[in-house]
Amino acid sequence: MGSGTARTSIALLREPLKVAAVLPLLSDPRSGGVAIFVGRVRDDGEVPLSKRRRNGTVLVYEAYRPLALRELKRLAGTAALRFGARAIVIRHRIGTLRTGEPSVIIAVACPHRKEAFAACRFLIDRLKKEVPIWKTLETVEGSPSHGAVEFSGRRAGGRK
Repeated sequence: MGSGTARTSIALLREPLKVAAVLPLLSDPRSGGVAIFVGRVRDDGEVPLSKRRRNGTVLVYEAYRPLALRELKRLAGTAALRFGARAIVIRHRIGTLRTGEPSVIIAVACPHRKEAFAACRFLIDRLKKEVPIWKTLETVEGSPSHGAVEFSGRRAGGRK
Protein backbone atom coordinates (compact mmCIF):
# COMPACT_ATOMS: atom_id res chain seq x y z
CA MET A 1 0.00 0.00 0.00
CA GLY A 2 2.69 2.49 0.98
CA SER A 3 6.20 3.30 -0.11
CA GLY A 4 7.78 2.06 3.12
CA THR A 5 9.69 5.32 3.62
CA ALA A 6 8.39 6.74 6.89
CA ARG A 7 10.42 8.96 9.17
CA THR A 8 10.90 6.88 12.30
CA SER A 9 11.94 7.71 15.83
CA ILE A 10 12.34 4.77 18.19
CA ALA A 11 13.62 4.77 21.77
CA LEU A 12 13.70 2.77 24.98
CA LEU A 13 13.77 5.31 27.81
CA ARG A 14 14.19 5.36 31.58
CA GLU A 15 12.63 8.81 31.96
CA PRO A 16 8.85 9.43 31.92
CA LEU A 17 7.15 9.39 28.52
CA LYS A 18 5.44 12.58 27.33
CA VAL A 19 2.92 12.66 24.48
CA ALA A 20 3.70 16.34 23.89
CA ALA A 21 7.31 15.44 23.06
CA VAL A 22 6.13 13.06 20.34
CA LEU A 23 3.77 15.43 18.50
CA PRO A 24 6.38 17.51 16.64
CA LEU A 25 7.91 14.30 15.24
CA LEU A 26 4.63 13.51 13.43
CA SER A 27 4.54 16.66 11.32
CA ASP A 28 3.99 15.80 7.65
CA PRO A 29 1.93 17.91 5.23
CA ARG A 30 0.83 14.77 3.35
CA SER A 31 -0.64 13.18 6.48
CA GLY A 32 -4.28 13.83 7.27
CA GLY A 33 -4.53 11.22 10.01
CA VAL A 34 -2.49 10.93 13.18
CA ALA A 35 -3.19 8.17 15.70
CA ILE A 36 -1.55 7.94 19.10
CA PHE A 37 -1.73 5.00 21.48
CA VAL A 38 -0.62 5.41 25.08
CA GLY A 39 -0.34 2.29 27.23
CA ARG A 40 -0.36 2.96 30.99
CA VAL A 41 0.23 0.90 34.11
CA ARG A 42 -3.16 -0.03 35.49
CA ASP A 43 -4.28 -1.23 38.89
CA ASP A 44 -6.73 -3.84 37.72
CA GLY A 45 -7.24 -5.67 41.01
CA GLU A 46 -5.87 -9.02 39.79
CA VAL A 47 -3.28 -9.14 42.59
CA PRO A 48 -4.74 -10.40 45.89
CA LEU A 49 -5.07 -7.69 48.55
CA SER A 50 -2.57 -9.49 50.80
CA LYS A 51 0.15 -9.12 48.13
CA ARG A 52 -0.62 -5.61 46.83
CA ARG A 53 1.72 -2.76 47.49
CA ARG A 54 0.24 0.09 49.51
CA ASN A 55 1.13 2.60 46.80
CA GLY A 56 -0.56 0.78 43.90
CA THR A 57 0.73 -1.38 41.10
CA VAL A 58 4.45 -1.35 40.40
CA LEU A 59 5.81 -2.87 37.19
CA VAL A 60 9.44 -3.27 36.28
CA TYR A 61 10.19 -3.27 32.54
CA GLU A 62 13.40 -4.75 31.16
CA ALA A 63 14.57 -5.22 27.59
CA TYR A 64 17.33 -6.77 25.61
CA ARG A 65 18.09 -3.36 24.11
CA PRO A 66 19.97 -4.22 20.86
CA LEU A 67 17.43 -6.79 19.73
CA ALA A 68 14.44 -4.76 20.97
CA LEU A 69 15.54 -1.71 18.96
CA ARG A 70 16.21 -3.83 15.87
CA GLU A 71 12.78 -5.46 16.11
CA LEU A 72 11.03 -2.11 16.64
CA LYS A 73 12.76 -0.70 13.54
CA ARG A 74 11.71 -3.77 11.57
CA LEU A 75 8.09 -3.40 12.71
CA ALA A 76 8.10 0.31 11.86
CA GLY A 77 9.35 -0.52 8.36
CA THR A 78 6.62 -3.12 7.92
CA ALA A 79 3.97 -0.66 9.14
CA ALA A 80 5.24 2.04 6.79
CA LEU A 81 5.01 -0.34 3.85
CA ARG A 82 1.68 -1.91 4.79
CA PHE A 83 -0.19 1.24 5.86
CA GLY A 84 1.57 4.03 3.98
CA ALA A 85 2.77 5.70 7.17
CA ARG A 86 4.75 8.90 6.71
CA ALA A 87 6.00 9.16 10.30
CA ILE A 88 6.22 6.60 13.12
CA VAL A 89 7.25 7.24 16.71
CA ILE A 90 7.69 4.45 19.27
CA ARG A 91 8.69 5.10 22.87
CA HIS A 92 8.84 2.39 25.54
CA ARG A 93 9.76 2.87 29.19
CA ILE A 94 12.34 0.71 30.87
CA GLY A 95 12.69 0.52 34.64
CA THR A 96 10.19 0.89 37.48
CA LEU A 97 6.74 2.33 36.76
CA ARG A 98 3.76 2.96 39.02
CA THR A 99 0.00 3.00 38.49
CA GLY A 100 -1.00 5.60 35.88
CA GLU A 101 2.43 6.08 34.33
CA PRO A 102 2.72 5.65 30.55
CA SER A 103 4.74 2.56 29.60
CA VAL A 104 4.51 2.89 25.83
CA ILE A 105 3.61 5.50 23.22
CA ILE A 106 3.03 4.57 19.61
CA ALA A 107 2.21 7.38 17.21
CA VAL A 108 1.65 7.16 13.47
CA ALA A 109 0.98 9.77 10.78
CA CYS A 110 -0.65 8.53 7.56
CA PRO A 111 -2.47 10.14 4.65
CA HIS A 112 -5.82 8.93 6.11
CA ARG A 113 -7.14 8.16 9.61
CA LYS A 114 -8.15 4.57 8.82
CA GLU A 115 -4.55 3.63 8.00
CA ALA A 116 -3.17 5.59 10.97
CA PHE A 117 -5.41 3.69 13.42
CA ALA A 118 -4.64 0.36 11.74
CA ALA A 119 -0.88 1.01 11.83
CA CYS A 120 -1.03 1.95 15.52
CA ARG A 121 -2.91 -1.23 16.36
CA PHE A 122 -0.57 -3.36 14.24
CA LEU A 123 2.46 -1.89 16.00
CA ILE A 124 1.25 -2.36 19.59
CA ASP A 125 -0.02 -5.87 18.88
CA ARG A 126 3.23 -6.94 17.25
CA LEU A 127 5.38 -5.17 19.84
CA LYS A 128 3.75 -7.20 22.62
CA LYS A 129 4.27 -10.47 20.70
CA GLU A 130 7.67 -10.01 19.08
CA VAL A 131 9.85 -7.48 20.88
CA PRO A 132 12.04 -8.68 23.78
CA ILE A 133 10.62 -6.46 26.50
CA TRP A 134 9.63 -8.06 29.79
CA LYS A 135 7.50 -6.76 32.62
CA THR A 136 7.49 -8.04 36.18
CA LEU A 137 4.85 -7.13 38.73
CA GLU A 138 6.29 -6.21 42.12
CA THR A 139 4.08 -7.16 45.02
CA VAL A 140 4.40 -6.62 48.77
CA GLU A 141 7.22 -4.13 49.27
CA GLY A 142 9.44 -5.13 46.41
CA SER A 143 9.16 -8.89 46.16
CA PRO A 144 8.60 -9.80 42.50
CA SER A 145 5.57 -11.84 41.59
CA HIS A 146 7.12 -14.27 39.16
CA GLY A 147 3.72 -15.64 38.19
CA ALA A 148 2.90 -12.22 36.78
CA VAL A 149 5.93 -11.97 34.51
CA GLU A 150 4.91 -11.22 30.96
CA PHE A 151 7.29 -11.89 28.14
CA SER A 152 6.80 -9.88 25.02
CA GLY A 153 8.80 -11.37 22.21
CA ARG A 154 10.28 -14.54 20.85
CA ARG A 155 12.90 -16.55 22.61
CA ALA A 156 16.11 -17.46 20.88
CA GLY A 157 15.43 -19.63 17.88
CA GLY A 158 12.08 -17.98 17.20
CA ARG A 159 10.12 -19.98 19.81
CA LYS A 160 7.67 -18.42 22.24
